[in-house]
Parts: sequence; structure tokens; C-alpha cells
Amino acid sequence: MNTYLETERLALRRFTADDADLLIELDSDPAVMRHLSGGVPTAPEVIRERHLPNILAGYEKWGGDLGLFAALEKDGGAFIGWFILRPEAEGPLDEVELGYRLRRPAWGKGYATEGSRALLHKAFTELGVRLVWAETMTVNRGSRGIMEKLGMTHTETVPTPTDMRSVEGAEHGGVRYEITKEQWEQR
Repeated sequence: MNTYLETERLALRRFTADDADLLIELDSDPAVMRHLSGGVPTAPEVIRERHLPNILAGYEKWGGDLGLFAALEKDGGAFIGWFILRPEAEGPLDEVELGYRLRRPAWGKGYATEGSRALLHKAFTELGVRLVWAETMTVNRGSRGIMEKLGMTHTETVPTPTDMRSVEGAEHGGVRYEITKEQWEQR
């Protein structure tokens, strides 16, 4: 396994062309997709023909340092979801988004916090990042709580994207949280 990052309980690795079924299964759970698509699964052909090729191209674009990474339990190797650490498409490399999408059996076990904390450390100590940001729906209290545990600060309310207007809570918009390297070092 080409390990990108390890924590006490998780191993993060780059996705491969053979991982489409993992992403399809993850995105087919209505509970996982609740705050993203209103519970509507991502079509398998979209994952195979667009999402996975874009993920793989990201490794090439950012030298394997940034992108979307498969998360596996170290004990047994079960796929639990993914974590993201990457800039906007044409954004500066020192401003990156942090995020995750986890399978329901992995919820409530502290994996999102554990993986995110390790990614912040890597971003600020190895990758030359100066700002990490994350966004979620205003009503997604679980993700907001994790961002706050990480020391991220709510910086603004963001409008709901057009393709998410049917999602429960869309009328409340989204929120953006940020943390700078300096803020992280002071924690």
C-alpha cells in the first residue's frame, strides 16, 4: 500500500484506478449523502468516468502531496471513507481545503477528528501550507463540531450551491471555517 499518512488507527493512501467500487458504495448511502445531495446517490458512471479520473489527475497535478485519499482502518484494513487536503482548482498551494466523507459504520469513533488533525499537522509542518479551510452546511452540527475541535474558526456564511438547494437545511446556507499555520502553532 502506498501510504500517504498514518495515525494511531488509520492509514491514508492514494486512490487507484481499481477503487471505483469503494467510492460507489460510499456515495450510495443516503445518510452519508444527506448534507451533500439530500441523500441521492452519486451515479456509478459519474464516479467511474469523472470523479475517479479527476482524483487520479490531482495526484499528478500536485505531485502526490495533495488530493483525495482513501482512509483504511489499520486494524483489518477496512475502507472507512476518504479525506481531502487540496487547493481550489486554480488556487494557491498554500491555501488548502480539509474535508472527509466516512462510511456510516465509521461514524462516532473519532476517525474524522483523528484523520483531520493529522492532515493539519502534515499541511503545516511538511507541505508549506499557511491556511486550511473547510466548508459544510450550517445544519451539519457534526462536521462543525469537528472543525471547532481542530481549532478552526467560523469565518463566514456561504450561499448554498445551486445543485444543493434541495438538501435539507439548504435555506440556512453553509459555513466556512479556517485555521492559519500561526493559529495552529499556538494551540
